[in-house]
Amino acid sequence: MNGAVEFPLDVPELSFLAAGDALVRRTVLPSGVRILSERVPGSRSVTIGYWVAVGSRDELPGHFGSTHFLEHLLFKGTPSRTAFDIAISFDEVGGEHNAMTAKEYTCYYAKVQDRDLPMAVEVLTDMLTSSRLDPVEFETERGVILEELAMADDDPSDVANERFFEAVLGEHPLGRPIGGNADTIRAATRSAVNEHYEANYRPQDLVVTVAGAVDHDTLVADVVSALARAGWDLGLAAVPVGRRAGKAATITQGKPVTIVHRPLEQANLLIGMPGLLATDDRRVTMSVLNSIFGGGMSSRLFQEVREKRGLAYSVYSFAPGYSDAGLFGMYAGCSPAKAAQVAELMLSELRRLADEGVTADEMRRAAGQLSGGSALALEDSDTRMSRLGRSEITLGEFADLDEALRRLALVTAEGVQELARELLRGPVSIVAVGALDDDTFAGIIPVDV
Repeated sequence: MNGAVEFPLDVPELSFLAAGDALVRRTVLPSGVRILSERVPGSRSVTIGYWVAVGSRDELPGHFGSTHFLEHLLFKGTPSRTAFDIAISFDEVGGEHNAMTAKEYTCYYAKVQDRDLPMAVEVLTDMLTSSRLDPVEFETERGVILEELAMADDDPSDVANERFFEAVLGEHPLGRPIGGNADTIRAATRSAVNEHYEANYRPQDLVVTVAGAVDHDTLVADVVSALARAGWDLGLAAVPVGRRAGKAATITQGKPVTIVHRPLEQANLLIGMPGLLATDDRRVTMSVLNSIFGGGMSSRLFQEVREKRGLAYSVYSFAPGYSDAGLFGMYAGCSPAKAAQVAELMLSELRRLADEGVTADEMRRAAGQLSGGSALALEDSDTRMSRLGRSEITLGEFADLDEALRRLALVTAEGVQELARELLRGPVSIVAVGALDDDTFAGIIPVDV
């Protein structure tokens, strides 16, 4: 494979060999259902995902929390299967099944032996197409979700992360918590969740991705048969839902400094600013910057904050990207008395990278870390299945390992330095959870008063 392979929505069939002789095939049914597979030589297991390109950012007023609520409810039974039946289906074959709600998509997935793929197709199809959204189960699951949110609220790192998105992205829908909050979950109604379900779980929304020991033709036949048994009208022609426009949104910062007071032994500190879109050509440059700055034990943050000064145990950076916005962030868990020092040190290291650039040795180590990490991750069919889903839903193209390494080799030290400068031109936000004074970060960045 030379270069990335584009995934046009109006091309019914695609087939190509990717790195390692993996066979990638893609079928777009007349109904708009998209089915992608990656057959991996020597694999004996398979991971399957059912995706819809709707996440927490897509919820309308009155529907906040519906995406996460619905993720729970689809496991609670259909006319032909109880929740216990669904659980048994995977437990009795040693499989795994779960779901994830993200800001821009939802995925229901399973990992099984190759011989059990037809069962996984049948059960996941039944769950996705025929959930009863039972009123009694609805109220039971409301309690479960409230407990889940309470558990997250007891985790200061989770609290800091949620508030960080709010601080950097402000009123943008990506700034909302994925799972909703206690108020929105208590206010959620079955009718609102059902409206959300019917509006977004349609043939033209569905993407099925499978990686591992899979035969594509058999997979397509099984999916079509299962969808037909569920009552979906696959004869009704529809165009797959369009991908989100990769145009940067206008971001207005929430708050420059947010302190959540908790009587904790450690402060959970996050500092960051707007980053790059998921489709930005400089995402590989961002990966290199992140690796050098805070991506491992040899990174600048780890060395300066932990190894040289002993100010934190956990310290790193991260750079999530979405269709119209992104973030760059730094995290450290440290003593409340040292929080201001750590914050200033992390920001000064980013400024130093922007002012002085990076060394040839750092570029070499980052390339090795990223290329090796990518290769090792692809030993897992879960990663390959997720790569197919992101390629179809977000990127509109498939880049195999060889293409990823080619792009990585094009990143320059000058590009990394310029990206650091660009990040620092954005508004900086600080979020901290712990036993801190309101003026802890005074003088580091302006405090919103």
